[in-house]
Amino acid sequence: MTAKISLHCSVTPSLRHPAPLDTPPPDPLVIPYTELSADTLRNVVESFVLREGTDYGERDFSLEQKVAHVMRQLERGEARIVFDAKSESVDIVRTK
Repeated sequence: MTAKISLHCSVTPSLRHPAPLDTPPPDPLVIPYTELSADTLRNVVESFVLREGTDYGERDFSLEQKVAHVMRQLERGEARIVFDAKSESVDIVRTK
């Protein structure tokens, strides 16, 4: 399951260059979790686990348990953080 969170980025209008209509959208940018500050990483993971529609099965887990579970997945390389420039959103996705 993939969920998205929004990150608003400010870009100076003069730096924006419209892409030609025939140019495919850029691939999402992988953000190594180790490159984020502890607070930012915690906020990204919390935002991810608090989204409506995130399914953890029939068992209830506390917020701390959910955050720890996602953090372990990031540490083991089973999940990664990606930034989609087109939607200006950050997501945590499972790796293949």
